[in-house]
Amino acid sequence: MPNKRYLRRAVAALALLLAATTAAGPARAQSLPTVVLVHGAFADTTSWDGVAAVLRERGYRVVTPENPLRGPAYDAAAVQRTLDTISGRVVLAGHSYGGFVISNVHDPKVESLVYIAAFAPVEGEVAQAELDPIRFPGSQLLPPALQVKLVDDVTGVAGKNLDAYVAPASFHDVFAQDVGPETAADMIVHQRSIAVKANLEPSGPPAWSGTPSWYLVSADDRVIPPSSQRFMAQRMAARTGEIEASHASLVSRPDAVAAVIDAAVPR
Repeated sequence: MPNKRYLRRAVAALALLLAATTAAGPARAQSLPTVVLVHGAFADTTSWDGVAAVLRERGYRVVTPENPLRGPAYDAAAVQRTLDTISGRVVLAGHSYGGFVISNVHDPKVESLVYIAAFAPVEGEVAQAELDPIRFPGSQLLPPALQVKLVDDVTGVAGKNLDAYVAPASFHDVFAQDVGPETAADMIVHQRSIAVKANLEPSGPPAWSGTPSWYLVSADDRVIPPSSQRFMAQRMAARTGEIEASHASLVSRPDAVAAVIDAAVPR
C-alpha cells in the first residue's frame, strides 16, 4: 500500500511538472518578439533557413518576407506590408542589401535592428558608395563575376529592367567560399538578380538612428569588404561582433548569426 501511494504521488507530481512546462512554452512564445529576416541580393528567403530553424527552436516566431530587389523605397514598402500583418514587437534583421532595405523601414513595432554583413546607409547615400574600392578595397564582386541581363519587370521602363547577378562559375568563390559545393550549388539555383538601379538609389532617413542596432561583420567577406562593414557599424554606433565567415555567414554560420539576433531581443 505505501508503494502504491508513493507511485500515485510521483505520477501526480510528474503531471504537474508537465502541465507547468506546457504552460510555460506558450507563455514564453507570447513574450518573445517576432523575428523578421530580410534577404539580400543574389539570394532568396531560403538563405535564412538555417538561422530561422535555430530561432524557432528557441521559441521565436520567424517570418521571411520576399525582398523584391527593385530599389530601397520599393523593397522597404514590401517589407512594411509584411510588418503590417504582425501584431506585437518585432526584431528586424537584414543581410547584405537587405540591410539597406531595413534601414528604410520605419515602424514603431521594430524594437531592434540586426545587420548581417549588410549595408547600413546614412540619408542620401547609395549602396555603391560602400563598395568604393579606394576607401574599401577588396570586393571581388566585379566583372566577369558580376554580370547583367535584361529582365521582365513591371517596375521598369516598358516592363523591362537591367538586373545584376553573380555568374554561376564565380558564385562559390566570391559569395560563399566557406560552404560546401552542394550548398553552393543550391544557393545558385535560388539566386535572384537585383535591379542595377537599386544600388544607385539614395537612402531615406535611416531607421537605425533611433533604434538599437547590432552588426555582425564577416571578416572573410569578398563582396562587401570587412573594412566597409566595420566603418558602417562604427558610424551607426551598433553593438558589433565579428566572425570568420564569407559574405554568406547566415548560411555557413547560422548558429552564430542566430545568437546575435537573440542578443538583440530586449530583455
